[in-house]
Amino acid sequence: MTIVCAMQLDRPGEPLREVTWDIPEPSGSDLLIEVAACGVCRTDLHIVDGEIHGALPIVPGHEIVGRVVALGPSAAGFQIGDRVGVPWLGGTDGNCFYCTHGMENLCDSPVFTGFTRNGGYATHVVVDSRFCLPLPDSFGDAEAAPLLCAGLIGFRALKRAGEGERIGFYGFGAAAHILAQVAGWQGRRVFAFTRDGDAEGQSFAGSLGCVWAGGSSEAPPEELDAAIIFAPVGTLVPEALKSVRKGGRVICAGIHMSDIPAFSYDLLWGERAILSVANLTRADGREFMEIAARSPIKTRTTTFPLSEANEALSAVRSGTLEGAAVLVP
Repeated sequence: MTIVCAMQLDRPGEPLREVTWDIPEPSGSDLLIEVAACGVCRTDLHIVDGEIHGALPIVPGHEIVGRVVALGPSAAGFQIGDRVGVPWLGGTDGNCFYCTHGMENLCDSPVFTGFTRNGGYATHVVVDSRFCLPLPDSFGDAEAAPLLCAGLIGFRALKRAGEGERIGFYGFGAAAHILAQVAGWQGRRVFAFTRDGDAEGQSFAGSLGCVWAGGSSEAPPEELDAAIIFAPVGTLVPEALKSVRKGGRVICAGIHMSDIPAFSYDLLWGERAILSVANLTRADGREFMEIAARSPIKTRTTTFPLSEANEALSAVRSGTLEGAAVLVP
């Protein structure tokens, strides 16, 4: 193949369209990767729907699994033929306050894969070798793709939740289905909150070891030490606050959320805390991939051909998939 085939977003709210261009030569520290699989993330939906704004046109996709087919002159750490993972954080300036204080996830001038730089809804993609990750051999290409955002951002959220044993997950999609397995492996007890009336989702959560599953408006059978909100629904914040004990934490894990409604101060009082998660660091990535290699995580995926990217996005939007959607060129 001498051309790249990709699914490109031209304007928010419109379907992606198929485009082609000549395969580029990587420069600097870049790698040219032949894409084997790319996960479809809720962040992609926020980009496509115009809920977060960047320069267009853009090729979405930031859960990329591929193999190196060419290296830029200063690329390091990988060889032609290596399998690599490409996450959301695609570059930083390295010089701002955050980068120099161990918080590169908050960089003032970041590069984001599939948002400020073309991503993996394509047959090939050019990426910065310094921000790529090795992947556990125990995962196939499609199975590894959700680890690169659903897993990574979920893992950062889990760390921010603290060491509590009883943890609630609001929204049981791609991230929660991975992190429920990680939390169980760590010896925690997971309480799953789905859309009200979603019996299939609650059954899915139970199959992954959750000790309780119910609707998001329900009270869990006991107080929680922490809750992570994966669903982009601001009304869940006060609901989660009702469920956590004094001193507990509520973690907002998405890049976008609808407005949080006003709520009574007594829900927050008692040293409860609301925290957000923004992006990831390369250290997060390395730590999580080591855990993924040692733990019994099994990702649940539904694959779509690259040409059906719009259908895959619709499936994620509907919330009817168990696990994650993955595009395969």
